[in-house]
Amino acid sequence: MNTDKIYLVGFMGAGKSSVGRALARRLGWRTLDVDEMIEKRERQSVSAIFSKHGESYFRGVERAVLMDQIPTRHLVVATGGGTFADPANRAVIKGDGATVWLDVPMQRIIARVPADGRRPLAADRVEFERLYYLRRTAYEEAHYRVDAERASIPAIVEEVVHWLKL
Repeated sequence: MNTDKIYLVGFMGAGKSSVGRALARRLGWRTLDVDEMIEKRERQSVSAIFSKHGESYFRGVERAVLMDQIPTRHLVVATGGGTFADPANRAVIKGDGATVWLDVPMQRIIARVPADGRRPLAADRVEFERLYYLRRTAYEEAHYRVDAERASIPAIVEEVVHWLKL
């Protein structure tokens, strides 16, 4: 397993972006947020992409952004909530670096992610919960799991650094 790249995986609202920035700072590496890169590439928000083009289009752009990052090393990648759920993406990610699942219980996710339309897949709470449990089986394939429910960002960062022996 390559330890010169770390992919943070987990459901939306798990803290991947915040932990990614802090972990990259701690390691002196670069950080990349997949959803932010998609928004830059498409020049519109994730919610606008979903509403104008649909989820299938979004997933295609997501895969392209992911593939663009393969050659880059010393990078912490905060994936989107669905990135690792796709079997092809999961295989690429697991072969390219260390994967860390930020595991947060559904109740905590609901408290963190409003159903206000900014996250298109969070608007329908029944579907949102179904998606959470469906994706967990993919997240369980990550190389390492962090119980991120109550842990602080610095504590999560130190746990990951300790696990990787960096």
